[in-house]
Amino acid sequence: MTILGSAQFLERIQFFNGERLFAADLQALEAFNREMRWLHNQSLHQAGVGSGFLVTGNTGDRQVVVSPGYALDSCGREIILTEPQTISIPPVADDGSGAPVYYDLAVAYPSDSQLAPSETRVGVCSPTPGVVRLREEPVFCWVQLTADPTNRQPLDPTLQKRIKTGLLIVLAQIQILNCQLKLPVSTAQRRNARPGVQPYIACGAEAGGSNWALSDLFGRKIGDTNIPATFGTFVFTLTVDAASAGFQSTPDYMARISGSRVGKTAKENIPFFLDALLNIPGATDPNPPTGVGFSLQIFPFIVATNTSVPISDVVEAIRKWNVVWMGVED
Repeated sequence: MTILGSAQFLERIQFFNGERLFAADLQALEAFNREMRWLHNQSLHQAGVGSGFLVTGNTGDRQVVVSPGYALDSCGREIILTEPQTISIPPVADDGSGAPVYYDLAVAYPSDSQLAPSETRVGVCSPTPGVVRLREEPVFCWVQLTADPTNRQPLDPTLQKRIKTGLLIVLAQIQILNCQLKLPVSTAQRRNARPGVQPYIACGAEAGGSNWALSDLFGRKIGDTNIPATFGTFVFTLTVDAASAGFQSTPDYMARISGSRVGKTAKENIPFFLDALLNIPGATDPNPPTGVGFSLQIFPFIVATNTSVPISDVVEAIRKWNVVWMGVED
């Protein structure tokens, strides 16, 4: 059931000075605004609880308490409870074999006929009073479930269909034994009108080249070709730009190196194997990751027959590396 599918057309109500208005004119205006709001709700949200509607009840209680809340059904209609409401549980002993009986507490949008008048007035030309205000109250109902522990479904097929189609919103589930709650109320069965935000994932690549910055713990220069590239004595840093991902908060970043792991010395043309350990500084570091980027540190290590691989040769090999990264924003 959709608003667009059930309405052939919508009319924008217009007024002019001196127009004689009837109740139907004002009701049509209210109906237009209501249906447009329902269409908005139906298009952008799913049926479920928007806020509140917390159901509480402990072992041994014979009633549950529902807090004020706001929910939507599948037609986009607002289900509103403005004051806490106490609801008695069904008076059942057991399922006939000594086991508890399961019930869902559901709530639905009320029709005008189900609402109590909160104000009536006498018309100018008629002594018969008419209703001008209806007190907004949702309709609650208990839905008995099957005994199958692997797939509990409503016994009443009509109620089952209304729940599946989102016209009845399940708020909680209870177990009744000897006319009282066997366990505290469970709210795991309720559905949120605002679906849980899935982790936002984005990825990209950053070219290395001359952007790799070398830091040597001993202040040595890249041109010192006689300096052996010893693991743990120098670190390369690359600033990764993640602004294009559009993160709204700082994500968890992961990264890897893309490029050949084999290099050759410039003079002797001796091959060597090169790899590195990666580190992304945390929030307590001087340059912590943000939603727009992070700094990647790599600590190279070399495997070669000739152990005196100059730093300059390592730099040449590392500058051919790129960084492939991924950010996961909760």
